[in-house]
Amino acid sequence: MATGTITSKGQITIPKSVREDLDLKPGSRVQFVKTADGGYELRREHRPVKKLAGALRYSGPAKSLEEMDQAIASGAEDSQK
Repeated sequence: MATGTITSKGQITIPKSVREDLDLKPGSRVQFVKTADGGYELRREHRPVKKLAGALRYSGPAKSLEEMDQAIASGAEDSQK
């Protein structure tokens, strides 16, 4: 079992083995989820896809759905090679 110690500021160092198991990197967000028995679980936060809106910039003309579908199909073909 891995343990950590809480500082006077309420911060805790997550043990390396736990960070590795959860694939936590600096800046990762975690959730503390209350369980039915009154305890808590530490979980890596998974952000909804909607939060990624606008994360990638594109400055060209808008693409049609047909063009996007063709690009996806082409990329899938390339990855199979």
